[in-house]
Amino acid sequence: MEIIECVPNFSEGRNLEIIEQIANSIKTVPEAKLLNVEPDPDYNRTVITFIGSKKGVLEAAIAASLKAGELIDMTKHSGEHPRIGAIDVVPFIPVKNASMSDCIELAEKYAEIVSEKLNIPIYLYEEARRKEHYRLLSDIRKGEYEGLPEKLQDHNWQPDYGKAIFNPKLGATVTGARPFLIAYNINLDTTDIEISKKISEEIRESGKILRDENGKPIKDQNGVTKRIPGKLKAVQAMGVFLDKYNITQVSTNLKNFEITPLHTVFEEVKKLAQSFNVDVKGSEIVGLVPLKAVLMTADFYAKGANLSEQEKVQLVIEKLGLNSLTDFIPKNKIIDYMI
Repeated sequence: MEIIECVPNFSEGRNLEIIEQIANSIKTVPEAKLLNVEPDPDYNRTVITFIGSKKGVLEAAIAASLKAGELIDMTKHSGEHPRIGAIDVVPFIPVKNASMSDCIELAEKYAEIVSEKLNIPIYLYEEARRKEHYRLLSDIRKGEYEGLPEKLQDHNWQPDYGKAIFNPKLGATVTGARPFLIAYNINLDTTDIEISKKISEEIRESGKILRDENGKPIKDQNGVTKRIPGKLKAVQAMGVFLDKYNITQVSTNLKNFEITPLHTVFEEVKKLAQSFNVDVKGSEIVGLVPLKAVLMTADFYAKGANLSEQEKVQLVIEKLGLNSLTDFIPKNKIIDYMI
């Protein structure tokens, strides 16, 4: 049987009753298996991971979205993480005996059904995109929920499914197909959000905006804002403040961990933090991580030592400080141990 992963992000991370109802809607689908539910009260966001057959994953994604659409109200939402709607993003990822084409097909079917049932605009991104400037989630999210009414009036940002009409309760949704992504956050021992923002600009592939002496963005002859590229390929990053822990984070997405592994991001952030006289206090993986990504990082820190797989996993937990905020339990966090 094919195995496809779906990792929807919902704009609710504080009301555990709502989160439980959304998760339970997935459990009712026969050909889907719920793997992980990870709420974050500071982000006010929950990342849910489940796998299944094409049929099962589609049914579970729709069921979870309809339940979220019933329970979440964006007019009352606030949080640290960028978002465009209640059902913020719903990516489909090929895991085993499945192709990217299969996932594109699922994204399109999902968008067709959910846009009609919830009366919301839906955008297709990454491998499912129909327009090149819809490739990056961060570009579609610009302006966020609050800027969505204006965005929907722009002919350059018309949804792929649903009407270009603002739904105050639910906002919009982004869905698509992509490779496995690791949501990885590094903790800084400072409350100064500007430091985490500056480090994020240095490391992310898109880099930072080039500005003149007055701080205004510099544009080329075509009116496109110039940027200074960042240090790490296939990495997205932003600075975030965590009120619960009174720290800031460099919050990253590793879009291809084989191009830029976990340890590369961690060590680069640590080096940049030291230039601000700030310590790194561990890190966290949101959602699940492939075993291969963990073992790549273990080999970097093991320096040729002959370790068992279990010892390698524990070495990574120690070196990256993955237990710093919440316990990193391998059987619950490494996807290979769950399927």
